[in-house]
Amino acid sequence: MGKATRCGLAVGIAAAILLSAVPTRAQLVADFYRGKTLRMLIGYGPGGGYDIYGRLVAEFLPRHLPGNPTIVAQNMPGAGSFVAAKYMYDVAPKDGTVFGSLAQTLALDTMTNANAKLDVAKMPYIGRVVTNIDTGVALPKTGIESFEDVRAKQYNVGASGGGSTTVLFPTALKTYAGAKFKLVRGYSGTIDILLAMERGEVDIVGAYGLPGMLVSHPGWVHRGEATILYQASLKRHRLLPNTPTLPELAQSDEGRQVLHAAASTGEIGRSILTTPGVPPERLAALRSAFQAMIRDPVFLAACEKRNLMIDGAAGEEIDEVVRETLRLPPEVAEKIGQMMQ
Repeated sequence: MGKATRCGLAVGIAAAILLSAVPTRAQLVADFYRGKTLRMLIGYGPGGGYDIYGRLVAEFLPRHLPGNPTIVAQNMPGAGSFVAAKYMYDVAPKDGTVFGSLAQTLALDTMTNANAKLDVAKMPYIGRVVTNIDTGVALPKTGIESFEDVRAKQYNVGASGGGSTTVLFPTALKTYAGAKFKLVRGYSGTIDILLAMERGEVDIVGAYGLPGMLVSHPGWVHRGEATILYQASLKRHRLLPNTPTLPELAQSDEGRQVLHAAASTGEIGRSILTTPGVPPERLAALRSAFQAMIRDPVFLAACEKRNLMIDGAAGEEIDEVVRETLRLPPEVAEKIGQMMQ
């Protein structure tokens, strides 16, 4: 064996020994998560779509995360999920141990709230579980049969805090589609509003997500047991072929532009994000685990059994939707902001 060959072999062996002593990135991520209890903050009260899908991810994501940690779900309602968002941004550890199931309008909220002091572009998404089409729904006892009825007579619409879709969509339709809505605010979330509707305190729930409705009230969709007045989407969903979209109901060009921007938030839907400052290798592991979860046959079987819609997307795709939202013309953002107060 020549001298050069022996030297090359020695260098190769030394390098192999050195590399074997250095933990891989995957090992480091697994070591970090092993034995930890992570948190999933849900920006609304129990039972609604954000709660259902946030808890679903908390249940199944740990099976695919390195180190197999536990995720505990925690409801943190307030201000259209802004309480939870601010906690994640200002207080929570920035290490990939805290996640959020927050408002799909969060990017719009931060653009239109001068006191937000939150850069949502720094809060990366790890993935989307499902797109979300919010709907306006009334029970038969109200006598409401179509959107034309709410243009003819005033009805009470249940809403939570400012910034939520329960405020945005009814207000936008009142402003640009002729709806005679009177908002009744202060409810903690969709389930609270639904109970108020059953008690007769309000006539309409202004933003009830289709995925959640299929779980809790499938007869409203499949058997026409309630009147679905509108859908916050850019095209009619196959399950709601006779329900107009927000832009369809607009009565002016300006209205169509604003209602189009509001409806586009459905692309974010029920997505999960994390805090700013998560180390890149952990963020990559979280996103990889999320994609493995939404392809997992056990996960998909559980969703089918629970009547849960799944329409997954990568975190990078949702980040781009957020960036696109943040590029909205200032005048459009200002109009939407006025309606979210």
